[in-house]
This record gives sequence, structure tokens and C-alpha cells, in this order.
Amino acid sequence: MWLVRPAQPGDLNDILDIAGGQGPRMSSTLPKKQDALAAKIEQSARSFAGTNNASEARRFLFVLEDTGSGRVQGVSGIDARAGNGQPFYNYRQDALIHASHELGVSRRVEVLYPSHALTDHTLLCSFTIRPELRGTDAFELLSRARMLFIAAHRELFTDQIVVEIQGVQTENGDVPFWDSLGRHFFNMDFETADQYSGLLSKTFIAELMPPNPIYVTLLSQAAREALGQPHPQTRATFELLQHEGFHSGCYLDIFDAGPVLEARTDTLKSVVTSHPKILHAANTDDGEPCLVSGGEGERFRCTLTALTESLGDEVRVPVKTWNCLGRSSGDEVRITPL
Repeated sequence: MWLVRPAQPGDLNDILDIAGGQGPRMSSTLPKKQDALAAKIEQSARSFAGTNNASEARRFLFVLEDTGSGRVQGVSGIDARAGNGQPFYNYRQDALIHASHELGVSRRVEVLYPSHALTDHTLLCSFTIRPELRGTDAFELLSRARMLFIAAHRELFTDQIVVEIQGVQTENGDVPFWDSLGRHFFNMDFETADQYSGLLSKTFIAELMPPNPIYVTLLSQAAREALGQPHPQTRATFELLQHEGFHSGCYLDIFDAGPVLEARTDTLKSVVTSHPKILHAANTDDGEPCLVSGGEGERFRCTLTALTESLGDEVRVPVKTWNCLGRSSGDEVRITPL
């Protein structure tokens, strides 16, 4: 069975292997260095347990476990507040009208404004999965389990939620937007800048990027075409999040100009369609496939299972699902259709 649960220190090597196995053309907010990743897992453990001190940001890291082998096959995360106490930078797409009454000329010019308006919104992040599992039920479970956690712990998260989608990158590793803009100010390639972002934060962007508006007409043709477009390998993630209720707004990732998706938390599909139910045993494995979650904080678990509902607030699932969730008969769970 597939199980989504909080990351634990013992998952470190599996997560490192997943983060390092994405290849140079896939970025992630997961650090690829052991010490930094171990610190992130420990911070996540404190967040789940509710033992953070007052000044520490809440960051939740989940893993997808194959319960048959015990191996971790994917990772996903939530930052309760984007930026974690520091500015969260993006570009905001807008336009200026340049006009001359004497010449009778008026032209609309696209402009990118540096912005940190999304700071402190809840942020979905760190989604990374083994390549062979992209587009599968396990892929959907890993992404949507976060929304069930949010629904069960609504007080921890904001009314607005965002997620950055990786932007266009060519087969040979070039990033058109970065090569046309960021490289000139950072004097480093995209992969190095991305690693800094995972290890540190995006605060260093403010120190190096120009504070002025960027005229889109001054970018290369390839960079202009890349604005707001997802990386081909993130297309499945992009479409799943759209189905969840996210939409592309006016914000772009500051590194590769990938789309930043936005939604109202209480309108997300998995939040709206999930309901608390009382768990009971089923005699067979028949039923509709559903996501089922149970447990609070560090005891949170979410899996896929066949499920049947009664006329009341009861659901019946195979006993193996109880064991997977660490629940028993009479416990409350939260369910939503696959």
C-alpha cells in the first residue's frame, strides 16, 4: 500500500536519493546536502509535534512510503507561511502605456515588477517523486494528502494558498528566462542559484536583483515565450493542481518565470469534498477508491483504499487500511474521493 506520513530522521537517505535523482533539469526546494536536509526534517518534526519556539516558522514535510518495502518514493511539503519570516519574492506581470499625443502613438508594454506580495500566504512546496510514479494514483495521493492535512488543521494555515511550478528549461539544461535576465546579476548558472535557494532562502535575491521594473521587450524571444509556462515534466503536477482549484495569477517564479498558482484555501477540491467519518471494518476489498486520512499532527497518516459508506457518518474499509493509518474501529477519519 501507499502511505503518506510526516518525514522522520530515518528517511534522510531515501529523501537525499530522491532529491539527487531528479536530474539537472528538475529543481526543488529540497536541499541536496545532507546537513541542510537533516535540519529541514528536524524542523518539520517540531512543526508536526507543535514544539516550535515562537520565532520558528512551521514547515511540514511529508513522505510517500511503499509500505511493502518500507522505502520512501516521494516527498511533498507545506510552508505555513511563504517566506518563513522573510520576504517571498516573485515577479508580478503588469503593463505600462507609453504614449505621445504629439506623435499620436500609444503602446502597451509588458513589465515585470519585483514583488513580495505573496509573503505569508500558505505555500505548497518540495513536491518530488520517483519519475516512474508521475501521473499515477500514488502521485495524486502525495499531492492531495497535503490538502487533507490542511483541512484537518485549518487553524494553522492562511485563507490564501500558493504554489510555484517550475518553468521552461531546454533539453540541454538552458533556462531561457534565467539566461536572459538573472544570470547577468548573479554571475552564476541556474542550477547553482537553485541550490542556494534550497539551502538558504530567496532573501539573497533582494541583494542582487535590480529593484527596477523589467521591460519584457528587452528579454530574449525565448525568455518572453517562457513567461508563465510550466516545465514539460511538471505538466502533470500543473494539471492536478488546476483540477484541485488552483489558477494561474499574475505572479511568476523569479528564477525561471514558471507560473505561480493561487487559490482560496476553503475552495480547494480536497478541502470542500473531504468529510469526517467514523471508521469500521469491511468484509471485502470492494468499494470506491478514496483518500482516507487520520490522526493529528505527528500521527497524521493518509492512504488510498477501497471504501464503502453507510447512510450515517460511518465508512467501512479493509482492516489492512486500519493498520496502515494506525487507526481502529470507532476512530474518526477524513475521506475524499480519488
